[in-house]
Amino acid sequence: MKAMHMAAAALFALTAMTASAQTAQEAAIRKMVESRLGEGVKVDSITKTPYSGLYEVRIGSDIVYTDAKAEYLFVGRVIDAKTMQDYTKARVDEISKIKFSDLPFESALKMVKGDGKRVIAVFEDPNCGYCKRFRQTLNEMDNVTVYTFMYNILSEDSAVKSKNIWCSADRMKAWDDWMLNGKAAPQAPESCTTPNEKIFALGRKMKVTGTPTVFFKDGTRIPGAVDLKTIEAKLASIK
Repeated sequence: MKAMHMAAAALFALTAMTASAQTAQEAAIRKMVESRLGEGVKVDSITKTPYSGLYEVRIGSDIVYTDAKAEYLFVGRVIDAKTMQDYTKARVDEISKIKFSDLPFESALKMVKGDGKRVIAVFEDPNCGYCKRFRQTLNEMDNVTVYTFMYNILSEDSAVKSKNIWCSADRMKAWDDWMLNGKAAPQAPESCTTPNEKIFALGRKMKVTGTPTVFFKDGTRIPGAVDLKTIEAKLASIK
């Protein structure tokens, strides 16, 4: 029994020493990478990966890789040559997750089709052609609730269109009239207030860089106007 305790203590000490050495190594890499990337660049984390001795360098939601001495930077994706699994995409998806329930749904347009049990949130710009195409896809779906956040990033006119739609008597109808049929909403009264600035700040915080961007209840996202098969498969995969 005493020998077992001694072995366990030795293993614990070895593990602690290894963790300490790894932490020191990561701190050294962080310092070297930041100095080489230039002033103002902040590295959020350094993590040793299980592949080829590379270290993951995370800067916001972006990932690059470096060696143990931070002599080289590798920009691109790490893909398993046997399984073709994209390790980089998996990590970006993980660090880009949001808490879906924290979204300000009261500041979104709401569409319910069928039983509405499946729920997604979409960031769209009223001047976005891809968003209009994706709106056609959403129109083909059933048993879904769609929260649309009008995210005005393409032009000053986007905010004007969003205000006109938000201030309409039937916001959802005004949105579909514009996105599906090209029928503009009537001009909003000056006194009408909108969540435009709030949603713009939220999108920036969540690093939504393009429209449409779709968020799911598990916190993951898909950028771009994905087709019906892709979005149905994603919804089916969420427990």
